[in-house]
Amino acid sequence: MKNTLIAPSVLSADFANLQRDIEMINNSEADWFHIDIMDGVFVPNISFGMPVLDAIARHAKKTLDVHLMIVEPDRYIKTFAELGATNLSVHFEACTHLHRTLQAIKAEGMKAGIAINPHTNVNLLEDVINDTDLVCMMSVNPGFGGQSFIENTYKKVRQLKEIITRNGANTLIEIDGGVSDKNAAKLAEAGADVLVAGNFVFKSDNPTDTIASLKKIASV
Repeated sequence: MKNTLIAPSVLSADFANLQRDIEMINNSEADWFHIDIMDGVFVPNISFGMPVLDAIARHAKKTLDVHLMIVEPDRYIKTFAELGATNLSVHFEACTHLHRTLQAIKAEGMKAGIAINPHTNVNLLEDVINDTDLVCMMSVNPGFGGQSFIENTYKKVRQLKEIITRNGANTLIEIDGGVSDKNAAKLAEAGADVLVAGNFVFKSDNPTDTIASLKKIASV
């Protein structure tokens, strides 16, 4: 059986009760914390920055999967390492020298990820796939939570899986946006390794049970 990882998106948590929601994730079957950093430039929204990540890191007991939706991510790589990020994903569309950025992330002791927008062709990752620990595939347009899942994602997952296999890489495929019990199994079957879930988890009546249910559905 495939162990698909579940990464609740902290962007959808209750910021007035952030510690409570962090403890919920700690005590649930979730595998990672997914943390979106937005600058209002690369995406049309601002989320939270270093002080909030620092606060999360002090209480989180699981992998901190940090997704930078920002311009000039190279300026902050060292800072995010110091704040405790385990994985750091930068956007393909925001990096002029992607290979160098990936090497800089690894040099700070983090796993290096590439995030791609829905319109970005996965074939563009072929040359760096062996340097990439994680591809965060956006299945909604980045910037806001609660959007509808883009159906073309299944095809892109299969195409990316084929590139990973062909190159003998160990890259994980992460899906971010619109993940729910309706598409989790199909995404896992297509080749997804990590599912980010925001609203589906935090807007449910019992987030702990929802995470457990999603984990079970996705472990095909």
